[in-house]
Amino acid sequence: MSRRLVLALDLVADADLIADYEKLHAPGGVWPGVLAHIRATGVLEMQIWRVDDRMVMVAEVADDYPRPAPPALDEAVARWEALMWRFQKALPQAAAGEKWRPMRAIFDLSQHPDGVS
Repeated sequence: MSRRLVLALDLVADADLIADYEKLHAPGGVWPGVLAHIRATGVLEMQIWRVDDRMVMVAEVADDYPRPAPPALDEAVARWEALMWRFQKALPQAAAGEKWRPMRAIFDLSQHPDGVS
């Protein structure tokens, strides 16, 4: 089984920084240790979507997410996260040091009966 997580984050509103951020997230841009860490923690699928300087991450995770990752991967992730703060900014009302904020579903088509009104 799996479950879906949806999180939001803003980028610094600078076209050059956003272009650099997208390059770092293009195939071959994310460091192998970071990808290994993501997978080790139980992330099965992940996508990041962007409009202007707002991003939304959609992740399908295993029921036991987050799993502990091998300590050897922690250093790469710490360096990656420090680099990402150059591009990212916390959403309003985020706690100190909080990046990606979980979103709450407010609509699910599958929960609405079929029919015409």
